[in-house]
Amino acid sequence: MTKQMMSLLSGDVLEDNMEITLAELCRICRLPAERVFELVEEGIAEPLGQDPQYWRFQGISVLRVRCALRLEHDLGINTAGAALVLDLLDEIETMRTRLNRFENLG
Repeated sequence: MTKQMMSLLSGDVLEDNMEITLAELCRICRLPAERVFELVEEGIAEPLGQDPQYWRFQGISVLRVRCALRLEHDLGINTAGAALVLDLLDEIETMRTRLNRFENLG
């Protein structure tokens, strides 16, 4: 197997309730801490705790950061725009869940 194929096949499995440190998020997403700080400022990732030294992130933060990076890279959207897109996607998912619940009642 080529190195590129190995890269595509490797991955990190994280559960939503799993907590990771700032350093782990940086490693998983291949970002410097300064970039993660920018993403936190825009609301893309929401750390638990006040001091960045002790920040913990839930597994969903990895998905949100990776999605934001794809939006920026693939569509040329800036960080604030990516945060807005992620918020809208979350809202759509919430509305779909409510709609499905409503449809199942009838």
